[in-house]
Amino acid sequence: MGEIAEHLREIRERIAQAAVRAGRDPKTVRLVAVSKTKPAAAIAEAFACGQVIFGENYVQELVTKQPELPAEISWHFIGSLQSNKVRQIAGKVDLVHSVDRPSLAREIDRQWGALGKVCDILVQVNISREETKGGTSSEELLDLVREVAQLPHIKVKGLMTMPPFFDDPEGARPYFRKLRELADEVREAAIPGVEMLELSMGMSGDFEAAIEEGATLVRVGSALFGERQYH
Repeated sequence: MGEIAEHLREIRERIAQAAVRAGRDPKTVRLVAVSKTKPAAAIAEAFACGQVIFGENYVQELVTKQPELPAEISWHFIGSLQSNKVRQIAGKVDLVHSVDRPSLAREIDRQWGALGKVCDILVQVNISREETKGGTSSEELLDLVREVAQLPHIKVKGLMTMPPFFDDPEGARPYFRKLRELADEVREAAIPGVEMLELSMGMSGDFEAAIEEGATLVRVGSALFGERQYH
């Protein structure tokens, strides 16, 4: 068994255990393998082991790797997305995790609309208010969701957040809990066309706490592929 296969087995086991601890069905949590800076060969290896969803942070990397890999891969865009790069990934990703402003949503709507398709998105919330992170504020979330929900080629499927970094994963737990509470608020607002099905939260160091707080998508990179190599 290769290293990636072994890591994948361990991560799946940890996901299942965290779900069971929270009284959840492990099938309600899906792993997004974060493949930024990783070669197509590593992604192909993980795919061969049954991993289907891969998350990319950079448009150029995604469009370069995608043609080299099996068409059955489900690509998610999880990084900060500039409006002028949307056209390059239109129709090529199944979920955009990082919509945080009306202008970006409108451009996604325009580009997917040109293809006659609908883009599933998550609204990113910057709960910690860190300046280095994208995301709308908790206070502006409902207004943004209402605005985005009116766009015909976008479907709001849930929320995403990135908590501050903590050595102890317990430090991130209140941020995960807050995202779940915000999703409940959006759900209660009963905005037409909006579904709070997905909570994208938790990474290599804290995904178990995220699952215990309700994550449906966990974004794991280094625990699966090893530490990133930056050129």
